[in-house]
Amino acid sequence: MNIPDIPNNHALLMLIITVVALYFFRRDDIPLETSSLAVLVVLCLVFTIFPFEGSAGHLEPSSLFFGFGHEALVTVCALMIIGHSLVRTGALEPVGRNLAKIWKISPTLSLLLTLIIAGSLSAVVNNTPIVVLLLPILISVAIRTKTDSSPMLLPMGLATLVGGMTTTIGTSTNLLVVSVASDMGLPRIGMFDFIVPALIAAAVAISYLWIIAPKLLPKRSPTLPDTSPRIFTAYLNINEESEANGKTVAELIKLTDGQMKIESIQRSPDNRNVFPLPDTLIKVGDRLQVNDYPDQLKEFESVIDATLYSGSHKMDEDHPLKADKQILAEIVVIQASGLVGRTLKHANFAHRYGISVIALHREGKAMEIGRQSIGNVTIRTGDVLLVQGEAEQINELKESRGLLIIDGAANLPYTKKAPISLAVLAFVVLSAAVGLIPIAISSMCGVLVLLASKCLDWSEISNALSTQVILIVVASLALGSAMMQTGGAEYIAQVFVAASSGLPPAGILSALMLLLAVLTNIVSNNAAAVIGTPIAVSVAQQLNVPVEPFILAVLFGANLSYATPMAYKTNILVMNAGGYQFSDFMKVGIPLIILMWVVLSFLLSWFYL
Repeated sequence: MNIPDIPNNHALLMLIITVVALYFFRRDDIPLETSSLAVLVVLCLVFTIFPFEGSAGHLEPSSLFFGFGHEALVTVCALMIIGHSLVRTGALEPVGRNLAKIWKISPTLSLLLTLIIAGSLSAVVNNTPIVVLLLPILISVAIRTKTDSSPMLLPMGLATLVGGMTTTIGTSTNLLVVSVASDMGLPRIGMFDFIVPALIAAAVAISYLWIIAPKLLPKRSPTLPDTSPRIFTAYLNINEESEANGKTVAELIKLTDGQMKIESIQRSPDNRNVFPLPDTLIKVGDRLQVNDYPDQLKEFESVIDATLYSGSHKMDEDHPLKADKQILAEIVVIQASGLVGRTLKHANFAHRYGISVIALHREGKAMEIGRQSIGNVTIRTGDVLLVQGEAEQINELKESRGLLIIDGAANLPYTKKAPISLAVLAFVVLSAAVGLIPIAISSMCGVLVLLASKCLDWSEISNALSTQVILIVVASLALGSAMMQTGGAEYIAQVFVAASSGLPPAGILSALMLLLAVLTNIVSNNAAAVIGTPIAVSVAQQLNVPVEPFILAVLFGANLSYATPMAYKTNILVMNAGGYQFSDFMKVGIPLIILMWVVLSFLLSWFYL
């Protein structure tokens, strides 16, 4: 193997920055947004302190901000908004309603139909709203038929990823690959230019997910079973001998080691409500309203020497705590909820909806935190909250935007605005498909129509957008551009070609796809795609073969995000909703990656080389 010559210092520095960036992109303890911004800032500082003069001239550091106005990012954001409008207006509700009916007839054929519909919709719509639509339906089917939901949820989630790779607008990854290749002066790949090999591979994948994948999955329990402890509202009556008499609210809370939270104070003789400020003095006859677990309530009664009441009766064997009107529901946090990156306390979640948050699950496991501390935990996409409230409060919660309720009874609203959302989607897809208007322009026109028709307002649009996606796209574009201009991408391509020198072009193409498949399950698929595209172009040019199949190898490889929950955001949603473990994704995902890699390698070689 002939080792390529060492590149210039800037190229070497770019390679080091790329490796470090990929490491930080995969860190769970550092927000992806923070890592992306750090990469962008470091790149600008490097080229400011150490100016670079290449064959194309001076690399201006401020030019690395071009990603914020890049057509790929504009299109990604516009399509996220359009996808959110489909959920918000209930445009996809008829699909869900009819699917639920079909499940009663034949579960086996219904699973196949669900996989096909999930994949087909994901070809033109971001797959997050598709998963949001189908998760409650499949869970509801499992509850009503008393069957296991495990064989349904994970295959459905992976089917949306399979469908997303079939068109240029199916995922943000596809848009980035196509746009970066176009920026490098290559002919722009059309929306359906690679539909034939993609559909053949998708048919193989759907067959696997329908027939084989369900058999590989063990039975998993729901993430948050209905047997969880309930929260009860009770009253602590302050007697003359009570320890609380004459003390402030702050002193009472200190007596209970900060565990007791007083919701309100009923003060005699007129039973008026007093707001429990820290310096409010407690008097004889006061009734303190407290919400907590039964054992905690009894503990408070003992510590402050008060009398515990349930309603108007003293709590005893004849008058126990009751929660007849209280129901439990599970909420999966999605990006559009506006909770991501905030704490429940900061979002005023409990008071806003009048419900109690009992537990928080993350990555399929309950977080080991006290209930009082749940409000201080920063929420991530895919977190599951177990909440308790009255039926009216839960129904109000269902109607709130951006919250996925998976209690088996949630129905998406179907509004008069739904046809407008569908028409906007059809216009965006068809106008781009026939070449009438570029997708970036048609999608922005669609957003304007949604605003003008009041399908969405600006607050809903801001919730639909993901700062994580925006910053990783911008940082990845800057990283890819810097690597290309300094020669770092060309050096990697030379090393890759030298390492695979004994292989024919088809073998090198296949190896490139496998490399991207491994990378996309470890770091962001957008980062893998943007970094891989210039490398693919350089490899093809050095081999003197057509560039398009190598670009498609990157596109397909970066979409094989099947083997880990963190590989794609919908994987986290499915993992938490279905109670899956990390190993479940590996059992189903790794064979699917190998299958798709073999099929796509053959198809790309057959069609293009």
